[in-house]
Amino acid sequence: MFPTGEQIELRHLDQRALVVEVGGGLRDYRIGERALLDGYGEREMATSGRGQCLIPWPNRVRDGSYEFAGERHQLPLTEPDKRNAIHGLVRWVNWRVGDRDERRVRMEYLLHPQDGYPFTLALALDYELGEDGLTVRTSATNAGEEPCPFGAGAHPYLTAGTETIDSCTLRAPGSTRLTSDDRAIPAGSEPVEGSEYDFRVAREIGGATQLDTGFSDLERDGDGRARVELTDPDGGAAVSLWQDESYPYLMLFTGDAIPAPDRRRRGLAVEPMTCAPNAFQSGAGLITLQPGETFTGAWGISPSATERHG
Repeated sequence: MFPTGEQIELRHLDQRALVVEVGGGLRDYRIGERALLDGYGEREMATSGRGQCLIPWPNRVRDGSYEFAGERHQLPLTEPDKRNAIHGLVRWVNWRVGDRDERRVRMEYLLHPQDGYPFTLALALDYELGEDGLTVRTSATNAGEEPCPFGAGAHPYLTAGTETIDSCTLRAPGSTRLTSDDRAIPAGSEPVEGSEYDFRVAREIGGATQLDTGFSDLERDGDGRARVELTDPDGGAAVSLWQDESYPYLMLFTGDAIPAPDRRRRGLAVEPMTCAPNAFQSGAGLITLQPGETFTGAWGISPSATERHG
């Protein structure tokens, strides 16, 4: 038995992705032999959020405490050193394999009411390989009888094939940076214009740049998608992550705080989010799902143009 349970392999042309039972997460994605994710092995746990799904909230809730519809709720403090609840409730549960074929799979999970989150969500993650890469569609239906607070995110680490990300160039769409306190809770916001956080024009990351930073006001292409692009300027390999308009927030993490030194700065965590960190308290981007209402959103990963069609 593998630490992440059943391993579901998807293939299309020379693309290969591995989805896992535990957390319904994404363990690996590659074109031929080139990895587009800094993932993990089949005999490893998912460390530092690698490839995990973040529901019913992404990022953090300060003190794990929030009020909704006049009721106070207390979540488990899953980031005890900072006294926060982090990254939702479904990262370590077993998801069920639904419809599947060679290049797509649906992972399903029913989140039952529990202490801190007394609501019911019917969840699905649809992974599909196509001509332009990997698409991940998330849906969440309020299966209970009362409105519920909701947010979603994902936590893949991109790699352009370099030993570290320091030499890579990064283009990222955030126009506004979320400033944060020493507990990684938003404390305000400011434009990125002229600052070290402005990656709207591609530039080298460099060894001194440390990101554990949220962004909003994302610049989008004509198709409504916001894109992050990571490129190895020497080898020419590139990878991009796109997120549709249901994800108005973005987190970038260079991995400097990862406990294992040999995993730091090996990949760039690019995290599409439907809401800001601490949204259960601040309300920034928080979604309220009415009984029977469904949220849907999509994000995806694409290789460079020369590699897309195998």
